[in-house]
Amino acid sequence: MTDVTEGAQSPARTRGVIALLEANCTVCMICARECPDWCIHIDSHTETVHQEGAARPRQQNVLDRFAIDYGQCLYCGICVEVCPFDALHWAPEHDYPGTGEHAVAELVHERSDLGKWVAQVPPPPPLDAAAEAAPEAAATRPGRGAPGTGTRPGALSGRTRRPGG
Repeated sequence: MTDVTEGAQSPARTRGVIALLEANCTVCMICARECPDWCIHIDSHTETVHQEGAARPRQQNVLDRFAIDYGQCLYCGICVEVCPFDALHWAPEHDYPGTGEHAVAELVHERSDLGKWVAQVPPPPPLDAAAEAAPEAAATRPGRGAPGTGTRPGALSGRTRRPGG
């Protein structure tokens, strides 16, 4: 059994708590819908926003409540993965559940608590030096053949098909 010392860094895939970057949350509700435990609770309202130079006012969702019940959470990370706006992140905090008289109530963390952990979210790991560059990053992308040519994926490459075979 190994002893964990103060200041020791957790392994890269360690999951602590979920941190909320509230500025990125658009109240799309994808995280709450995809959560298999239904432990994410979101309340919001709509406000009319008048933008200068716009022809008409826009409707904007405003976050009223974002809470996670860690008593129900499986720590599966689906909510973090499906968030299209990077509002949810894993933070390495582990000393969050209450142990006192109100321990069960302390397992529900509201957005103010979730927002405190954003500062602890580590930066993403560097890319592997041997990895290929992302296609979006490549300056020159290979061209595609014209429709019906043999350079398309799945083309028949000059073969003809016989009926029934």
